[in-house]
Amino acid sequence: MNEANSTEQATARFEFLWTIVVAATIVLLLAVIAFTSVHGSTMPSAGVEVIDATSLHRSGEFIEANLGTGVDSRGNTVVHLLAQQYSFRPHCILIPAGVPVIFRATSSDVVHGLQIQGTNINAMAVPGYISTFNATLPVTGERAMPCHEFCGVGHAAMWARVRVVTSQEFQTLLSQKSRVSCD
Repeated sequence: MNEANSTEQATARFEFLWTIVVAATIVLLLAVIAFTSVHGSTMPSAGVEVIDATSLHRSGEFIEANLGTGVDSRGNTVVHLLAQQYSFRPHCILIPAGVPVIFRATSSDVVHGLQIQGTNINAMAVPGYISTFNATLPVTGERAMPCHEFCGVGHAAMWARVRVVTSQEFQTLLSQKSRVSCD
């Protein structure tokens, strides 16, 4: 009887120890969640660029004349893209093959997603913020770029095209005007 009693006591101590370990783990995880929530809301990322979504068409880098692909003052190939219900502007993006391209996208109304099919390019266009990402598409051809965030009743028809051309063809088109697209 003494041996059974000591086994029960050992089991009870073991269960109590595991209860404390599990409870401590839960408390630690809740503390991490609380800390990251408070920290994230009070200290936004340093790389966040904000923009006034109500004046996109009137001034700044997303006016109609700046949309499309161009080369900035440092020689970088830059695409300015505007998402709005239910279209991307420009509807067809022209980029050179094998050249690093900086995409800068924003939205004028609701959250949109853009994904260039056949690549790992996947970004969000959020009103009031500029999404910036770099990409290099090595092969010429055309790819679809659908909106992958539900943005309203016309969402299914919201897509654009990305046409990748040779660097020489891109330079020829760029010599004719400062911003190019295949529209």
